[in-house]
Amino acid sequence: MAEDSDSEPQIAADLCARIHQGSRDAEEQMVRRYGTALLRLLNRRTRDAELALDLRQDTFRVAIERLRRSVLEDPAGLAPYLRAVALNLLVAQRRKDTRRATTADSEAIEIAVDEGAGPFDNVSREQMRQAVGVLLSELGTPRDRDLLTRFYIQDQDKATICAALDVDSLHFNRVLFRAKERFRQLLLQAEQRAGSSSVAAFRVR
Repeated sequence: MAEDSDSEPQIAADLCARIHQGSRDAEEQMVRRYGTALLRLLNRRTRDAELALDLRQDTFRVAIERLRRSVLEDPAGLAPYLRAVALNLLVAQRRKDTRRATTADSEAIEIAVDEGAGPFDNVSREQMRQAVGVLLSELGTPRDRDLLTRFYIQDQDKATICAALDVDSLHFNRVLFRAKERFRQLLLQAEQRAGSSSVAAFRVR
């Protein structure tokens, strides 16, 4: 990303350390130092100037969150790390665009088929909100609570969350699976308390 030089590894390591210590000036220096090359890379890959700018901004947001929380395993490799984050975000964006383009009709059909018969028809919004609150409070670690908040409430994609929280795909899938199962249990309990006799299919993403 930045031009190769004898001082690059030391500069990168210094920026990582200072950002971890809370230096806003170091964050700005990182953006200035690597921003142009990162934007050039994203422009080449996307052929969309606006999307490239958005992805660059998201890349630095993810990187800064990560560096504030913990230093990189190889701080001297800051440039390759930023590149990897940017390309992962691009892949995630393309997958999201593809899903939107190919699943709209099938989702509409599913909604029509399920209409009038879905699990938890008698569960109120307040009960749903309470179930989410219970689910989040039961999670053992703040990181897992953050993961689900980002995924379900902030609608962030998997790649962005894994990069921001420094978790691998296996851990992400494990947390999501447990959360879905517990959420179903909580909603079933709410539905039973409401005295509903309806049977339906409730979909969690």
